[in-house]
Amino acid sequence: MRKFECNEVEVKELIDRVVRRTMNIDFTWNWSCGVAFYGISKAWEATGNQDYIDFLVKWVDEYLELGLPPMMVNACAMGHTMITLHEATGDNKYLDLALMKAEYLRKEAIRFGEGVFQHTVSSKNDFPEQAWADTLFMAAYFLLRLGYKMDNKEYIEDALNQFYWHEEYLQDTKNNLFYHAWDNVRKDHLSGIYWGRANAWAAYTMAQSYKMLNPFMPMWMQIGGALGDQLSTLVRLQTQDGLWRTVLDDESSYEETSAAAGVAAALVSYAHPLHQNAIAKAYNGIIANIDEDGAVRNVSAGTAVMHSAEDYKVISRKRVQGWGQGLTLAFLVALLQNKKIVSNI
Repeated sequence: MRKFECNEVEVKELIDRVVRRTMNIDFTWNWSCGVAFYGISKAWEATGNQDYIDFLVKWVDEYLELGLPPMMVNACAMGHTMITLHEATGDNKYLDLALMKAEYLRKEAIRFGEGVFQHTVSSKNDFPEQAWADTLFMAAYFLLRLGYKMDNKEYIEDALNQFYWHEEYLQDTKNNLFYHAWDNVRKDHLSGIYWGRANAWAAYTMAQSYKMLNPFMPMWMQIGGALGDQLSTLVRLQTQDGLWRTVLDDESSYEETSAAAGVAAALVSYAHPLHQNAIAKAYNGIIANIDEDGAVRNVSAGTAVMHSAEDYKVISRKRVQGWGQGLTLAFLVALLQNKKIVSNI
């Protein structure tokens, strides 16, 4: 076994390329933008490149002049960027926006069961009593970050409650993969698909959240156990190209870059010694899907809980998507923050 050391110059160049391409996408204030700009925010944290913050400030300030759309759970993903902008600029208007989103989640967002956020993509009651893995990134992880930033125990406890119940509802106790969704009315997982990006949302947010907790918190062991078991299965489902499929356990399903980036970023953060070869393979597989102009390719379009595996397999991967850009940046940044990777590749 030899050491694979990520080339810092190469990774920073890849980050800049992906950021610059992301800047040329005309987003709206929604979850796609939230994930993309989270990636740019992480890029700034890792590189200190002021261009990244200047872009985010200009974009957000222009949008504020136009007026924000109605609140919904999915669009709370934009709260991640507000946290970073406050830390970068010290301007309290960004913190106020983050707090506004958190208070919406606490007091107005639709819930079911033990206070679980219902997945919503508009101001309507989109999916009655459904929990989707996506919500862990869009709402729970955001609320946890803000809770620690503000030393707000209510935010922290609510966020951890979301992680607890999303794991209870979505993680299969036999193979440790996450289903796409749970329907609390039907009491089932709808089509029962282990969707790649759903597992990326779960793995990445658990990996980030696990680092924020301490061993004296019950959820430290809960999240650590769920994540460790999930990653143990995921490394065994990695393709020869270093990626993961959009339907994880279906070999006829296409390889999907955003899922691969989210899972790989979780592997880097979790840092299990026996996962290092998988990380090195993922690096080669993911950068092979980054164009010269920074467009991340082979990213599936926005995906509802489809009726069958066949429906997932025909979702288009033609377009450049914000979540593909953002999750790829999250992976590249994780590599910078954990530079030495042991590998026999």
